[in-house]
Amino acid sequence: MIITEQAFLRADGRKGIRNHIVVAYLVECAHHVAREIVYPYREQGVHLIGFGGCYPNDYAARMMRVLCTHPNVGGVILLSLGCESFNRGLLREAVAASGRPVETLVIQQNGGTRKTIAQGRHLLETMRAEVARVPRAPLRLDEFIVGTVCGGSDATSGITANPGIGRAFDRLVEQNAGCIFEETGELIGCEDIMTARAATPELGGILRESVNKAARYYTVLGHGSFAPGNAEGGLTTLEEKSMGAYAKSGASRISGLLKPGDIPPRGGLYLLDVVPDGEVRFGFPNINDNAEIAELIACGSHVILFSTGRGSVVGSAISPVIKVCANPETFRRMSEDMDVDAGRILEGRASLDEVGQEILELALAVGRGAPTKSEALGHQEFVLTYKSFEPIGPSCLPGV
Repeated sequence: MIITEQAFLRADGRKGIRNHIVVAYLVECAHHVAREIVYPYREQGVHLIGFGGCYPNDYAARMMRVLCTHPNVGGVILLSLGCESFNRGLLREAVAASGRPVETLVIQQNGGTRKTIAQGRHLLETMRAEVARVPRAPLRLDEFIVGTVCGGSDATSGITANPGIGRAFDRLVEQNAGCIFEETGELIGCEDIMTARAATPELGGILRESVNKAARYYTVLGHGSFAPGNAEGGLTTLEEKSMGAYAKSGASRISGLLKPGDIPPRGGLYLLDVVPDGEVRFGFPNINDNAEIAELIACGSHVILFSTGRGSVVGSAISPVIKVCANPETFRRMSEDMDVDAGRILEGRASLDEVGQEILELALAVGRGAPTKSEALGHQEFVLTYKSFEPIGPSCLPGV
C-alpha cells in the first residue's frame, strides 16, 4: 500500500513525511540564540532541538546524530557557543554524509548574540530554498514507522485509548509497518504475557529482563512511574496502570527490542527499552513525556500516537504527535488539543474496532501531510537528558 506519492526522499533511501529544517543548539548557553533564530520561522517548518549539557556522553551524541538525520529532517543548522565539549565537527560530518545541507555557527567566533541571530536567519533563508528542492518518492506502508506513548493517564486510558492504539498497531503490523511501544517502567507485572508474544525464547528473556531492570531502577530511586494525577484520575495501582500501558502494544508478535537510536530493520512490533543500563546514576529515566517522544523519534518514528486520559497539550519537534483522548469529558473540555475521541467507547458511540480504525486512518492521513492538532497549535517541545546504554545484541533482533 502506498501512503503518499509525495514523501521526501533522502540520500540513504529513507523517506520522510515532513521536510523540516532543524536548528540544533549544542549547549544550553546557545539555547536563547537558537530560539531567536527559529522564532520568525516557527510556522514554516523550522524546528528547535538541542542538548543542554556542556559535556555530552555517547547517548546524547548518538541521539543528536540520529535526530539530525531523521527522515523528516531536510536540513540542519548547528549552533555552538564555542567552548562546550560537544564535538560539533563530528556531528556536522554525520549530517553532511547523510546528504543534507548543514551549517555551523559558533557564537564566540561570530560576534555574539545579535550577529549570530542575523547570520542564522540568513542561513535559514538560503537553506529553505535548497531543502524545497528535495526529490519526492512514494512512501509504502512497509516503510512507515509509528511510535506510541501515554501521558496524563487516568482510569479510562486502559479501557479506550490504549487498546484503541493497540488495534491500530495490529493492523499496521499486519501490513508490515514498523510499530514501537515503550515505557518499560510501566510494564511491571506484564512480563509473562509480554514474553509469551516474543518471536523467540531468547527475545522473551530479553524482554523480561528489560522490565526487571526498570523495576530495580525504580526500587533504588524509591518511587515508580505513578503520578498523583494518575491516582486523582482513578488509577489505583501500578499494575493497573501497567495493564493499560501494555494495551497500546496490541496483540501482534513482538519482533525485537530496541534502545534509543536503534532503527527497526523491518516491519513488525518492537519494544523500546528506555531505562538506562548499569548502575542507577541518572535519576528518573524519563523526566517527562517529551523525553520519551524524542527517543521514539530517534528510532525513526514518522508519527507518534499519544494516549491521554486527563489531557496533555505537548507536541514534538521533527515528528507529528496524534493525541488519542481516552476520557470523553476531557475530550469535550480540551477538544482543540485532541485528535481522536476514544472516549466514545465508554458512551456507546463507537466500538473499540472503530476507534482503532480511526486512529489508523488518521496516522495515514498525517503521513500524507494532514496536520495534527499539536502541529496546528505550534507545539514543538523537545527534551534530551543524560543516559547510558549498552549496544543491543543479535538476540534482540532475531531473524535479521
